[in-house]
Amino acid sequence: MACRPADPPGVEVAAQMQSDAVSRRDGALAAARVWKPPSTAISSANLRVNPQVPGRLNDDEEIACRFSRTPVNGTTPKFYCELASGELMKVKYGRNNPELAAEVAASRLLTALGFQADHMFIVKRVRCAGCPRFPFQALRCLARAGVPPGVCIPGGIDEERIVDFDTVVLERKLPGRVIEAFDDQGWGWFEIDRIDPSKEGSTLAEVDAFRLIAVFLAHWDNKAPNQRLICPPGADRQDGSCDEPLALMQDLGATFGPLKVDLQNWARGRIWKDARTCTLSMEHLPWGGGTFPERRISDAGRTLLLGLLEQLSEEQLKDLFEGSRITMQDQYSAEARRAGAWIRAFEDRVAQIRAAGPCPS
Repeated sequence: MACRPADPPGVEVAAQMQSDAVSRRDGALAAARVWKPPSTAISSANLRVNPQVPGRLNDDEEIACRFSRTPVNGTTPKFYCELASGELMKVKYGRNNPELAAEVAASRLLTALGFQADHMFIVKRVRCAGCPRFPFQALRCLARAGVPPGVCIPGGIDEERIVDFDTVVLERKLPGRVIEAFDDQGWGWFEIDRIDPSKEGSTLAEVDAFRLIAVFLAHWDNKAPNQRLICPPGADRQDGSCDEPLALMQDLGATFGPLKVDLQNWARGRIWKDARTCTLSMEHLPWGGGTFPERRISDAGRTLLLGLLEQLSEEQLKDLFEGSRITMQDQYSAEARRAGAWIRAFEDRVAQIRAAGPCPS
Protein backbone atom coordinates (compact mmCIF):
# COMPACT_ATOMS: atom_id res chain seq x y z
CA MET A 1 0.00 0.00 0.00
CA ALA A 2 1.46 3.34 -1.06
CA CYS A 3 2.16 5.84 1.68
CA ARG A 4 0.65 9.30 1.43
CA PRO A 5 3.44 11.86 1.08
CA ALA A 6 3.78 14.14 4.06
CA ASP A 7 2.48 17.68 3.73
CA PRO A 8 5.20 20.27 3.35
CA PRO A 9 5.97 22.01 6.66
CA GLY A 10 4.48 25.23 5.31
CA VAL A 11 1.06 23.65 4.93
CA GLU A 12 0.91 22.70 8.61
CA VAL A 13 2.04 26.14 9.67
CA ALA A 14 -0.55 27.82 7.44
CA ALA A 15 -3.31 25.54 8.74
CA GLN A 16 -2.39 26.35 12.35
CA MET A 17 -2.31 30.08 11.60
CA GLN A 18 -5.76 29.86 10.03
CA SER A 19 -7.08 27.89 13.01
CA ASP A 20 -5.66 30.50 15.39
CA ALA A 21 -7.26 33.30 13.37
CA VAL A 22 -10.65 31.59 13.54
CA SER A 23 -10.30 31.11 17.32
CA ARG A 24 -9.32 34.74 17.88
CA ARG A 25 -12.22 35.93 15.77
CA ASP A 26 -14.68 33.65 17.60
CA GLY A 27 -13.41 34.94 20.93
CA ALA A 28 -13.68 38.55 19.81
CA LEU A 29 -17.24 38.07 18.58
CA ALA A 30 -18.27 36.53 21.92
CA ALA A 31 -16.77 39.53 23.75
CA ALA A 32 -18.02 42.17 21.30
CA ARG A 33 -19.76 45.35 22.38
CA VAL A 34 -22.47 46.76 20.13
CA TRP A 35 -23.50 49.75 22.26
CA LYS A 36 -21.96 52.08 24.81
CA PRO A 37 -23.48 55.13 26.51
CA PRO A 38 -22.78 58.03 24.14
CA SER A 39 -20.08 60.50 25.21
CA THR A 40 -22.42 63.42 24.42
CA ALA A 41 -25.92 63.52 25.91
CA ILE A 42 -28.37 62.49 23.18
CA SER A 43 -30.48 65.60 23.70
CA SER A 44 -27.37 67.74 23.07
CA ALA A 45 -26.14 65.94 19.95
CA ASN A 46 -25.72 68.18 16.91
CA LEU A 47 -27.00 66.13 13.97
CA ARG A 48 -26.69 68.93 11.40
CA VAL A 49 -22.90 69.15 11.24
CA ASN A 50 -20.04 66.79 10.46
CA PRO A 51 -18.71 64.64 13.32
CA GLN A 52 -16.89 66.78 15.88
CA VAL A 53 -13.89 64.50 16.20
CA PRO A 54 -10.11 65.00 15.99
CA GLY A 55 -9.15 65.78 12.41
CA ARG A 56 -12.73 66.75 11.57
CA LEU A 57 -13.60 68.26 8.21
CA ASN A 58 -16.10 71.10 7.83
CA ASP A 59 -18.86 71.20 5.25
CA ASP A 60 -17.49 74.43 3.70
CA GLU A 61 -14.00 73.02 3.11
CA GLU A 62 -12.29 72.37 -0.20
CA ILE A 63 -10.15 69.26 0.14
CA ALA A 64 -7.04 68.84 -2.00
CA CYS A 65 -5.80 65.29 -2.46
CA ARG A 66 -3.97 62.95 -4.82
CA PHE A 67 -5.65 60.08 -6.65
CA SER A 68 -4.83 56.56 -5.47
CA ARG A 69 -5.19 53.40 -7.55
CA THR A 70 -6.31 51.49 -4.44
CA PRO A 71 -9.05 49.07 -5.60
CA VAL A 72 -12.68 49.72 -4.66
CA ASN A 73 -15.76 47.52 -4.70
CA GLY A 74 -19.51 47.93 -4.57
CA THR A 75 -21.70 49.91 -6.95
CA THR A 76 -21.53 53.43 -5.51
CA PRO A 77 -19.04 55.68 -7.37
CA LYS A 78 -15.99 56.07 -5.15
CA PHE A 79 -12.21 56.23 -5.09
CA TYR A 80 -9.41 56.66 -2.58
CA CYS A 81 -7.54 59.93 -2.37
CA GLU A 82 -4.39 60.78 -0.38
CA LEU A 83 -4.46 63.97 1.70
CA ALA A 84 -1.40 66.16 2.23
CA SER A 85 -1.04 64.50 5.66
CA GLY A 86 -0.63 61.11 3.97
CA GLU A 87 -4.04 59.88 5.15
CA LEU A 88 -5.92 57.83 2.57
CA MET A 89 -9.64 58.64 2.60
CA LYS A 90 -12.48 57.13 0.63
CA VAL A 91 -14.31 59.68 -1.51
CA LYS A 92 -17.89 58.86 -2.48
CA TYR A 93 -19.40 61.06 -5.13
CA GLY A 94 -22.28 61.53 -7.51
CA ARG A 95 -24.99 64.10 -7.99
CA ASN A 96 -28.34 62.82 -6.73
CA ASN A 97 -26.70 59.67 -5.37
CA PRO A 98 -29.02 58.81 -2.46
CA GLU A 99 -26.45 56.54 -0.79
CA LEU A 100 -24.37 59.55 0.24
CA ALA A 101 -27.19 61.16 2.20
CA ALA A 102 -28.30 57.83 3.67
CA GLU A 103 -24.82 57.02 4.98
CA VAL A 104 -24.41 60.45 6.52
CA ALA A 105 -27.81 60.37 8.24
CA ALA A 106 -27.54 56.77 9.45
CA SER A 107 -24.00 57.16 10.81
CA ARG A 108 -24.88 60.40 12.64
CA LEU A 109 -27.97 58.84 14.19
CA LEU A 110 -26.17 55.67 15.28
CA THR A 111 -23.29 57.61 16.82
CA ALA A 112 -25.65 59.94 18.69
CA LEU A 113 -27.49 56.94 20.20
CA GLY A 114 -24.30 55.14 21.30
CA PHE A 115 -23.91 52.63 18.48
CA GLN A 116 -20.54 52.71 16.71
CA ALA A 117 -20.26 53.99 13.13
CA ASP A 118 -17.67 55.29 10.71
CA HIS A 119 -17.27 59.06 10.32
CA MET A 120 -18.83 60.53 7.19
CA PHE A 121 -17.89 64.10 6.23
CA ILE A 122 -19.79 66.30 3.79
CA VAL A 123 -17.42 68.84 2.22
CA LYS A 124 -17.85 71.63 -0.30
CA ARG A 125 -15.50 70.19 -2.90
CA VAL A 126 -12.75 67.64 -3.46
CA ARG A 127 -9.94 68.72 -5.81
CA CYS A 128 -8.26 65.54 -6.95
CA ALA A 129 -4.80 65.68 -8.53
CA GLY A 130 -4.25 62.94 -11.09
CA CYS A 131 -7.86 61.79 -11.13
CA PRO A 132 -9.33 60.29 -14.28
CA ARG A 133 -12.52 62.05 -15.34
CA PHE A 134 -14.50 59.00 -14.16
CA PRO A 135 -12.36 57.46 -11.40
CA PHE A 136 -14.75 54.72 -10.28
CA GLN A 137 -15.14 53.35 -13.78
CA ALA A 138 -11.37 53.56 -14.31
CA LEU A 139 -10.69 51.58 -11.14
CA ARG A 140 -13.26 48.94 -12.04
CA CYS A 141 -11.62 48.67 -15.44
CA LEU A 142 -8.16 48.26 -13.86
CA ALA A 143 -9.49 45.41 -11.72
CA ARG A 144 -10.36 43.33 -14.78
CA ALA A 145 -7.81 40.70 -15.65
CA GLY A 146 -5.88 41.23 -18.85
CA VAL A 147 -6.98 44.82 -19.50
CA PRO A 148 -3.95 47.08 -20.15
CA PRO A 149 -3.87 50.14 -17.83
CA GLY A 150 -3.73 52.45 -20.82
CA VAL A 151 -7.20 51.30 -21.85
CA CYS A 152 -8.65 52.23 -18.46
CA ILE A 153 -6.78 55.53 -18.06
CA PRO A 154 -5.83 56.80 -21.54
CA GLY A 155 -2.57 58.71 -21.34
CA GLY A 156 -1.92 57.46 -17.81
CA ILE A 157 -2.25 59.36 -14.54
CA ASP A 158 -1.50 63.04 -15.09
CA GLU A 159 -0.47 64.53 -11.74
CA GLU A 160 -0.96 68.04 -13.15
CA ARG A 161 -4.60 67.43 -13.98
CA ILE A 162 -7.08 68.52 -11.27
CA VAL A 163 -10.59 67.13 -11.35
CA ASP A 164 -13.19 68.74 -9.08
CA PHE A 165 -15.99 66.79 -7.38
CA ASP A 166 -18.71 69.00 -5.92
CA THR A 167 -21.16 66.44 -4.52
CA VAL A 168 -19.01 64.34 -2.24
CA VAL A 169 -18.79 62.62 1.11
CA LEU A 170 -15.46 61.57 2.63
CA GLU A 171 -15.39 58.43 4.75
CA ARG A 172 -12.97 57.88 7.62
CA LYS A 173 -13.17 54.43 9.14
CA LEU A 174 -13.59 54.18 12.89
CA PRO A 175 -10.02 53.44 14.01
CA GLY A 176 -9.17 49.91 15.02
CA ARG A 177 -7.65 46.67 13.83
CA VAL A 178 -10.10 44.62 11.80
CA ILE A 179 -10.68 41.19 13.35
CA GLU A 180 -11.32 38.51 10.76
CA ALA A 181 -10.19 35.02 9.80
CA PHE A 182 -10.26 35.84 6.08
CA ASP A 183 -10.51 38.97 3.95
CA ASP A 184 -13.81 40.88 4.04
CA GLN A 185 -15.32 38.39 6.47
CA GLY A 186 -17.28 40.93 8.44
CA TRP A 187 -20.13 39.32 10.37
CA GLY A 188 -23.68 38.29 9.61
CA TRP A 189 -26.64 39.14 11.81
CA PHE A 190 -27.24 35.45 12.42
CA GLU A 191 -23.90 35.41 14.29
CA ILE A 192 -24.60 37.97 17.00
CA ASP A 193 -26.43 35.41 19.11
CA ARG A 194 -22.89 34.34 20.00
CA ILE A 195 -22.19 37.60 21.84
CA ASP A 196 -21.87 36.54 25.48
CA PRO A 197 -22.12 38.95 28.44
CA SER A 198 -20.35 36.38 30.62
CA LYS A 199 -17.32 36.97 28.38
CA GLU A 200 -17.65 40.77 28.70
CA GLY A 201 -19.76 41.09 25.57
CA SER A 202 -22.88 43.22 25.30
CA THR A 203 -25.99 42.32 27.24
CA LEU A 204 -29.00 40.73 25.56
CA ALA A 205 -30.83 44.07 25.85
CA GLU A 206 -28.02 45.86 23.98
CA VAL A 207 -27.87 43.20 21.26
CA ASP A 208 -31.65 43.30 20.83
CA ALA A 209 -31.60 47.12 20.66
CA PHE A 210 -28.91 46.78 17.98
CA ARG A 211 -31.14 44.44 15.97
CA LEU A 212 -34.05 46.82 16.40
CA ILE A 213 -32.17 49.91 15.18
CA ALA A 214 -31.10 47.95 12.07
CA VAL A 215 -34.78 47.27 11.30
CA PHE A 216 -35.67 50.87 12.17
CA LEU A 217 -33.19 52.08 9.53
CA ALA A 218 -34.20 49.32 7.08
CA HIS A 219 -30.56 48.21 6.76
CA TRP A 220 -31.42 45.49 4.27
CA ASP A 221 -28.08 45.39 2.44
CA ASN A 222 -26.60 43.56 5.40
CA LYS A 223 -24.31 41.00 3.79
CA ALA A 224 -21.44 40.11 6.11
CA PRO A 225 -18.87 42.57 4.63
CA ASN A 226 -21.32 45.39 5.43
CA GLN A 227 -20.66 44.84 9.14
CA ARG A 228 -17.25 44.97 10.81
CA LEU A 229 -15.57 43.60 13.95
CA ILE A 230 -12.67 45.73 15.21
CA CYS A 231 -10.24 46.03 18.09
CA PRO A 232 -10.04 49.72 19.12
CA PRO A 233 -6.66 51.43 19.46
CA GLY A 234 -4.94 50.45 22.70
CA ALA A 235 -7.11 47.37 23.27
CA ASP A 236 -4.76 44.75 21.78
CA ARG A 237 -3.48 42.10 24.17
CA GLN A 238 -0.08 40.43 23.95
CA ASP A 239 -1.62 37.09 22.99
CA GLY A 240 -3.29 38.63 19.91
CA SER A 241 -6.75 38.86 21.44
CA CYS A 242 -8.63 42.11 22.10
CA ASP A 243 -9.68 43.73 25.35
CA GLU A 244 -12.92 45.33 24.13
CA PRO A 245 -13.86 44.40 20.55
CA LEU A 246 -16.58 46.40 18.82
CA ALA A 247 -19.18 45.17 16.34
CA LEU A 248 -20.58 47.83 14.05
CA MET A 249 -22.58 48.37 10.89
CA GLN A 250 -20.82 49.88 7.89
CA ASP A 251 -21.81 50.75 4.31
CA LEU A 252 -25.13 52.21 5.38
CA GLY A 253 -26.13 53.61 1.99
CA ALA A 254 -29.12 51.29 1.58
CA THR A 255 -31.13 52.75 4.48
CA PHE A 256 -34.19 54.98 4.91
CA GLY A 257 -35.91 53.00 2.16
CA PRO A 258 -35.70 50.16 1.26
CA LEU A 259 -34.99 51.80 -2.10
CA LYS A 260 -32.26 54.04 -0.62
CA VAL A 261 -33.78 57.25 0.74
CA ASP A 262 -37.34 56.43 -0.25
CA LEU A 263 -39.74 58.33 1.98
CA GLN A 264 -42.90 56.63 0.75
CA ASN A 265 -41.71 53.11 1.49
CA TRP A 266 -39.82 54.01 4.67
CA ALA A 267 -42.93 55.76 6.04
CA ARG A 268 -45.22 52.82 5.40
CA GLY A 269 -42.69 50.11 6.23
CA ARG A 270 -43.35 47.99 9.28
CA ILE A 271 -41.03 47.58 12.26
CA TRP A 272 -42.51 44.30 13.51
CA LYS A 273 -43.49 41.14 11.75
CA ASP A 274 -45.61 40.48 14.84
CA ALA A 275 -45.88 43.31 17.37
CA ARG A 276 -47.66 41.08 19.89
CA THR A 277 -44.60 38.83 20.21
CA CYS A 278 -42.00 41.53 19.37
CA THR A 279 -40.85 39.52 16.37
CA LEU A 280 -38.46 41.23 13.96
CA SER A 281 -37.94 40.23 10.35
CA MET A 282 -36.48 41.72 7.18
CA GLU A 283 -38.00 39.08 4.92
CA HIS A 284 -40.19 41.73 3.24
CA LEU A 285 -37.12 43.77 2.25
CA PRO A 286 -34.77 43.16 -0.71
CA TRP A 287 -32.76 39.92 -0.59
CA GLY A 288 -35.38 38.48 1.78
CA GLY A 289 -33.62 39.96 4.79
CA GLY A 290 -30.08 38.98 3.81
CA THR A 291 -28.16 37.77 6.85
CA PHE A 292 -30.85 39.01 9.26
CA PRO A 293 -32.93 36.09 10.58
CA GLU A 294 -36.39 36.38 12.07
CA ARG A 295 -36.01 36.96 15.81
CA ARG A 296 -38.14 37.68 18.87
CA ILE A 297 -36.47 40.34 20.97
CA SER A 298 -36.62 41.09 24.66
CA ASP A 299 -38.62 43.89 26.22
CA ALA A 300 -35.36 45.16 27.73
CA GLY A 301 -34.00 45.60 24.19
CA ARG A 302 -37.17 47.31 23.00
CA THR A 303 -37.25 49.72 25.92
CA LEU A 304 -33.52 50.46 25.68
CA LEU A 305 -33.78 51.65 22.08
CA LEU A 306 -37.11 53.40 22.71
CA GLY A 307 -35.56 55.34 25.57
CA LEU A 308 -32.67 56.43 23.35
CA LEU A 309 -34.85 57.49 20.41
CA GLU A 310 -37.30 59.40 22.60
CA GLN A 311 -34.51 61.73 23.76
CA LEU A 312 -34.23 63.26 20.28
CA SER A 313 -36.16 66.47 19.71
CA GLU A 314 -37.99 67.50 16.54
CA GLU A 315 -35.34 70.17 15.99
CA GLN A 316 -32.61 67.53 16.11
CA LEU A 317 -34.51 65.39 13.62
CA LYS A 318 -34.89 68.40 11.34
CA ASP A 319 -31.13 68.90 11.60
CA LEU A 320 -30.56 65.21 10.80
CA PHE A 321 -32.59 65.17 7.59
CA GLU A 322 -31.54 68.60 6.35
CA GLY A 323 -27.90 68.36 7.42
CA SER A 324 -27.44 64.97 5.74
CA ARG A 325 -29.02 66.38 2.54
CA ILE A 326 -31.72 63.74 2.49
CA THR A 327 -34.21 66.54 1.77
CA MET A 328 -32.15 67.63 -1.24
CA GLN A 329 -32.50 64.30 -3.04
CA ASP A 330 -34.71 63.97 -6.09
CA GLN A 331 -37.77 62.06 -4.93
CA TYR A 332 -41.04 60.79 -6.31
CA SER A 333 -42.88 63.60 -4.55
CA ALA A 334 -42.21 67.15 -3.40
CA GLU A 335 -43.17 66.05 0.13
CA ALA A 336 -39.91 64.09 0.43
CA ARG A 337 -37.98 67.35 0.12
CA ARG A 338 -39.54 68.62 3.35
CA ALA A 339 -37.98 67.69 6.67
CA GLY A 340 -41.39 67.56 8.32
CA ALA A 341 -42.42 64.54 6.26
CA TRP A 342 -39.30 62.63 7.29
CA ILE A 343 -39.81 63.62 10.93
CA ARG A 344 -43.37 62.26 10.84
CA ALA A 345 -42.13 58.99 9.36
CA PHE A 346 -39.40 58.77 12.01
CA GLU A 347 -41.83 59.45 14.84
CA ASP A 348 -44.32 56.91 13.47
CA ARG A 349 -41.63 54.23 13.52
CA VAL A 350 -40.80 55.19 17.11
CA ALA A 351 -44.50 54.91 17.93
CA GLN A 352 -44.55 51.37 16.50
CA ILE A 353 -41.77 50.43 18.91
CA ARG A 354 -43.58 52.05 21.83
CA ALA A 355 -46.93 50.37 21.06
CA ALA A 356 -45.48 46.87 20.90
CA GLY A 357 -44.62 46.54 24.57
CA PRO A 358 -44.35 44.81 26.83
CA CYS A 359 -42.65 42.02 24.90
CA PRO A 360 -43.34 38.53 26.27
CA SER A 361 -40.50 36.92 28.15
